Amino acid sequence: MSEGRSDIRKTGEATRRRTLGDAHVNRSRQDPEGFNAPFVDLITDAAWGHVWGRDTIAPRERSMITLALLAGLGNWEEFELHLRATANTGASRTDIQEVLLHVAIYAGVPRANTAFKLADRILTEMEED
Repeated sequence: MSEGRSDIRKTGEATRRRTLGDAHVNRSRQDPEGFNAPFVDLITDAAWGHVWGRDTIAPRERSMITLALLAGLGNWEEFELHLRATANTGASRTDIQEVLLHVAIYAGVPRANTAFKLADRILTEMEED
């Protein structure tokens, strides 16, 4: 791996761990030679190194943008993952409500309806833990 790619990988790995937590990242890296390994490397470099690793906007705002996009596209598994990550990014329950109101207007009420149900359940679980 070249020097530049190595730096991006380090940034991506650190950002991913800070955002999603060590337990999640460790699970995804259990089999470093496994079928998913190239995909994990890709998202670590591209999503976490190149995008989330930038310091132009705060993790809270990146988290809110990501939640809006995932809900608007109906990517519920990733939505849940990133919703749980708000404990690390600083996006509040109120922030998430505002995001989902935007989803309702710009991506559709059915998507927002599902997102509100998931968010309420998951945020309540997180508060109880």
